[in-house]
Amino acid sequence: MNANELALRLRNAVSDKKVIPPLRDEIGLDNIALAYEIQNINTNHRLDHGARIVGKKIGLTSFSVQKQLGIDQPDFGILFNDMEVLNGTSISMGALMQPKAEAEIAFVLGEDLDEKNLTSIDVINAIDYALPSIEIVGSRIENWNIKITDTIADNASASHFVVGHTPKTLDEFDMVNCKMKMYTNGELSSEGTGAACLASPINAVLWLANKMVELGDPLQAGELILSGALGPMVQVKAGDHIMAEFEGIGSVSVSFIE
Repeated sequence: MNANELALRLRNAVSDKKVIPPLRDEIGLDNIALAYEIQNINTNHRLDHGARIVGKKIGLTSFSVQKQLGIDQPDFGILFNDMEVLNGTSISMGALMQPKAEAEIAFVLGEDLDEKNLTSIDVINAIDYALPSIEIVGSRIENWNIKITDTIADNASASHFVVGHTPKTLDEFDMVNCKMKMYTNGELSSEGTGAACLASPINAVLWLANKMVELGDPLQAGELILSGALGPMVQVKAGDHIMAEFEGIGSVSVSFIE
């Protein structure tokens, strides 16, 4: 089975809204390059059909999840303009596949990150501002039965994203110690701090920035970066209202309808 055939299988899962078995038996557990090749094929397919890249998402930023999957690095996926759900509005469950929600600190870059061997200081200097965000993750793989190559091929299990409207510069909040609380229909459903994201969200963005330079596609000014979850993801269903509050950054919300 070649990369194009596996990429088509994922696209058909989306168009048919039917989950598929894991791909790892054909990709292998260690063939990260092939998994990203599949992701890239589908990225180019979306671009060819009018979508626009607006940023990247970083996944697998929890050390406990990395241990669970037997890996030692995060992964990334591509964010497109048609993946945005406006803050405070709703999205139909029909547009989603096995959705879950997680709260993250999002960053918008003010400068390119295109040098080799980038440092934390380069990343901090390049960030224009931070936003509260909710990532709606989804999986085309049945029952979320995923390992590292499954999720990479599946665009890092990306689905949609919501960003809040309270931009903050990095000196206005403590991104490592800031507390996050996410509520489902008013009940606390997830919580954590910035340290849950690779010990600091800056570490996650630094990993991504260096990875993209390595791949010859460096991060650009204006890109939105979802840095990784600050607490456990939660399942969502029709009728749910999700709201996440971040200490020092603000809040963001989204509803799910039939």
